[in-house]
Amino acid sequence: MAKYTAIVLSAGKGSRMGSSVHKQYLLLCGRPVIYYTLKAFEESPVDEIVLVTGEGEEEYCRKEIVEKYKLHKVTKIVKGGKERYHSVFQGLSACEHTDYVLIHDGARPFIGQEVIQHIMDEVQKKHACIAAVPVKDTIKKVDENGKVEDTPPRKSLYTVQTPQAFFYSLIYDSYQKMIADGREDVTDDAMVVEAYGKVPVYVIDGSYRNFKITTPEDLEMAEFMLNAGNPGKGVCS
Repeated sequence: MAKYTAIVLSAGKGSRMGSSVHKQYLLLCGRPVIYYTLKAFEESPVDEIVLVTGEGEEEYCRKEIVEKYKLHKVTKIVKGGKERYHSVFQGLSACEHTDYVLIHDGARPFIGQEVIQHIMDEVQKKHACIAAVPVKDTIKKVDENGKVEDTPPRKSLYTVQTPQAFFYSLIYDSYQKMIADGREDVTDDAMVVEAYGKVPVYVIDGSYRNFKITTPEDLEMAEFMLNAGNPGKGVCS
């Protein structure tokens, strides 16, 4: 039977949050944001979770999150790197005897079980899949002076999310090649496979609920969503 590993990234600084506390550790209804993300994968069919943290945060995550909330599928906690792609490669390098990996941003706490299951099913068939949703707004391409250059057709545009799922050897080998090349312009894992994997990447249906907490307004929206999902219980009160 195929083995699935979720790599959850929790090494970001979150400068746009305007807080001294990294966004993934901010409290959301009394619990750290990263708790909800890890809990989603704990309750999913994945076999194990590799948590990638910032340097010096490993023991805090072990005691105050993994052990405190009994997240038994977290088998490894590893130190991340300077950039996101460094952290991803650290997570990939920590995987042992796995067939497929799901790479997910720790600041996306509302990842649903349907999306996780769907991408697990599809990556077996296609080897490289990403969760994404159609853009809702018209997109303009502008030059450095703010002049509109083009309006691409909206029906072909998607907002990319995580998880992004891959056959393990495909994503690991692609990252090795990228790092050897010294390339630093990658913003997501699919870009690495697109450049070095020589296989197509497929989109599967994500969810508009699966947004990334980046700003204080996002945190307020997340609290609203948790309360809305538990009417009368006052989860965040």
